Amino acid sequence: MSAGEPVAERGPDPTREDYPHRRAFPTRWNDEDAFGHLNNTVYYSAMDTTITGWLLDGDDLGLLAGGFRPVVVQSSCTYRRSAHYPEVLEVGLRSTRVGRSSMTYDLGLFRQRDGALVARGTWVHVAVDAATGEPVPVPEPLRARLAGISAPA
Repeated sequence: MSAGEPVAERGPDPTREDYPHRRAFPTRWNDEDAFGHLNNTVYYSAMDTTITGWLLDGDDLGLLAGGFRPVVVQSSCTYRRSAHYPEVLEVGLRSTRVGRSSMTYDLGLFRQRDGALVARGTWVHVAVDAATGEPVPVPEPLRARLAGISAPA
């Protein structure tokens, strides 16, 4: 298995309980496309909202004050089942890798009503200096928070 292989393709399907952080994501009527299922952009929005919400919880990382910014450099989504409005998705988040300036997340998107996995995603952020846009080391407070949601080895 190569380092570039998406996390979403590794091993058996996870369950909601495999994710230390979870967030509800209600769907909206206009989230369905012409084919009668949630548009793929909704899944990406759910992942982005979950990660950003987790990063900003309490803003103990100082993201709103400047310093560093997490920038998305890679994302992927593997779709498993359809979801429909008015379902609520539950998005699970866990950290799978922390490098010098990057962090990788694994996300599971589940139907809240029955726990079925509908999609699985991988998201990679690089920490950059807010003023210059140049990569910087992942700040220690963020490393500590990532350790709290890390996936088992």
